[in-house]
Amino acid sequence: MSGTDEDVDAGGAVADTGSAGGAQVDGADADGGEEGALYVLSAQLLTPARFPGVFGDDYPEACRALGLDPHPEGYGLVLGQDETGARWTVVIDDVSLVAVAIASWDCGMEYDLSPDDRTIVASLAGWPLDLAVAAPGVPEPHDPEQGADGTGRVPLAPPRADVWGAAQRRMGADEIAEQWTAWREQYVAPAAEGASGGPGHPGVRRVLDEAHAYVQNPPPVGRIRSAFASGEARTLRVDGPGWSMVARTDDMAFVLLDDEPGQVRPVGRGPELPGLLDSLDKIAVRPA
Repeated sequence: MSGTDEDVDAGGAVADTGSAGGAQVDGADADGGEEGALYVLSAQLLTPARFPGVFGDDYPEACRALGLDPHPEGYGLVLGQDETGARWTVVIDDVSLVAVAIASWDCGMEYDLSPDDRTIVASLAGWPLDLAVAAPGVPEPHDPEQGADGTGRVPLAPPRADVWGAAQRRMGADEIAEQWTAWREQYVAPAAEGASGGPGHPGVRRVLDEAHAYVQNPPPVGRIRSAFASGEARTLRVDGPGWSMVARTDDMAFVLLDDEPGQVRPVGRGPELPGLLDSLDKIAVRPA
């Protein structure tokens, strides 16, 4: 990845996932019939404060993408393979279990993620994200036949990397939020207010105006999320129709637009951004 003082290329962003190293779960009932083993490879949280951007701009939209009710407590998504090597995404309601597993993996610690079969809400064919790992001793990862999960829907699959759209835009924003320091180091403040990366850019101006409107009329839950950052700062993820913004409350922001494929527009702090970010942080959803 590389950037200039005006634009940064977001092409090819891939969401980061933790790895369980092939932990085995018995009784996962992944095929909707006889109980079998699921070899857990990774997991994700699907909560109002934290969900993979691939699914939607807000939490209710993300839940609808998986055919789930937007339960206030959220869900855990367990990605693995069954004994035939087929890809499965198992939805469980034990959010704390998945949160502990992800935190352990992020710290380089082993954690045996073994959800109780009573916590399983749904078993969906396929994976929504690319995984660079596979379970040992089973066939190569492959999708089960359409309808194998009883839903009749096409198996979940990662968004295509050769096109740009809402899913790719949100995944790019997720990557910037997760790797803020690396992206921040690529940026040099524009020399003028009207520079293409500043609020004078029409697309950026629209994003800032719509973000200001959120302060007066809060959007659906999950469109504004606040996460921990260094010191007393917060990392904000804000989404709207056709745009995503990533910002640090003590620093600047980056904007991605559906109609500008692969481009990231940096927004210098200036006189407007600090107050806007503080206001957004006050109404943002935060991790429990």
